Amino acid sequence: MKEKINKVVLAYSGGLDTSAMLLWLKETYDCEVICYTADVGQGEELDGLEEKAIATGASKLYVEDLREEFVKDFVWTAVKANALYEGVYLLGTSLARPVIAKRQIEIAQRESADAVAHGATGKGNDQVRFELTYYALQPDIKVVAPWRHWDFKGRADLMAYCEKHGIPVTASAEKPYSMDRNLMHISYEGGILEDPWTAPPEGIFLLTKSPENAADKPQEITISFEKGEPTAIDGEKYSPVDLLSKLNHLGGEHGIGRVDLVENRFVGMKSRGVYETPGVTILMAAHRALESITMDREVMRLRDALGTKFAESVYYGFWFAPEFEILRSMIDQTQEAVTGDVRLKIYKGNVIINGRKSPNSLYRERVVTFEDDAGAYDQHDAEGFIKLQALRLRLRNLD
Repeated sequence: MKEKINKVVLAYSGGLDTSAMLLWLKETYDCEVICYTADVGQGEELDGLEEKAIATGASKLYVEDLREEFVKDFVWTAVKANALYEGVYLLGTSLARPVIAKRQIEIAQRESADAVAHGATGKGNDQVRFELTYYALQPDIKVVAPWRHWDFKGRADLMAYCEKHGIPVTASAEKPYSMDRNLMHISYEGGILEDPWTAPPEGIFLLTKSPENAADKPQEITISFEKGEPTAIDGEKYSPVDLLSKLNHLGGEHGIGRVDLVENRFVGMKSRGVYETPGVTILMAAHRALESITMDREVMRLRDALGTKFAESVYYGFWFAPEFEILRSMIDQTQEAVTGDVRLKIYKGNVIINGRKSPNSLYRERVVTFEDDAGAYDQHDAEGFIKLQALRLRLRNLD
């Protein structure tokens, strides 16, 4: 027996899944449906959404501009953590979900709605990310996940349902893969990409040129950071949104940021994903280069160990978990001295570090030099250091 619902806030993109869900929710629960769209940088995908939502049965549509919050509080935090899931994935979709779900709960509270709904499937990670955020922020909220309850078996069924009810959708049998876009990246999954042996067709990519077709001349840029957060390009200050947008354009022109991987979903299955993340790929390389001269060795090793846990927590949906609050605080502490400039060259899919400098640099040329160090380092000290390190090795074979 289905739960009684009076008013539900649906996370609505206007794509195939949520277009069908809007009508399905009204038919199934006989309730008011309020649509909510988060602008996290998907651009033209927002055009015409209100007209479409109202025509399909929504009582209203909220379009919330979350771009600044998304970049500053979520993307920059991941950059400071050098967060990579399974060593490759930069977490573009994973980072967007908690900021979207957080505002959805705020709207549900504003509208006195008793339920929220999302378009994630029962096979994926997003259902976990959305719902862990919902429950963390409003423990008694009702959650409707249509993919876990309705009778539709796949996207072909949804296309037929939408056609039957006159709901326009952009998906087609000729282009059946799923795409998720925000300011950080674009992801592509499903359909023609489900065979991990099949190369992604060049025509799917929207943000980046292939390295073969990228600019023939390298471009050198300088990125400035303050406490681990990027603030300027070539000496010009930018807002977080504008800075990431600028780097996305530059990286895209030079074929930077394409990733094709088979990842382990939280629910246990393996999934093939293709991603474009040009701007953050550049930032991660630059940030790491600046850390190399500003971070103590043991602090960096500790942060790197925390970075793996950070990435897994984001991927699994635990942004609002108590242990993640501690992780974020520790990551921020490691970034106190990470201020300075990094000069790099971008060319044909490569990010090449050409220089780095910082007022907080721990690098001392007079100590490391092969020339006369004027007494900055006594090389005789190395003999005792080595013998102490070797003691346990020698003891193994002493008679």
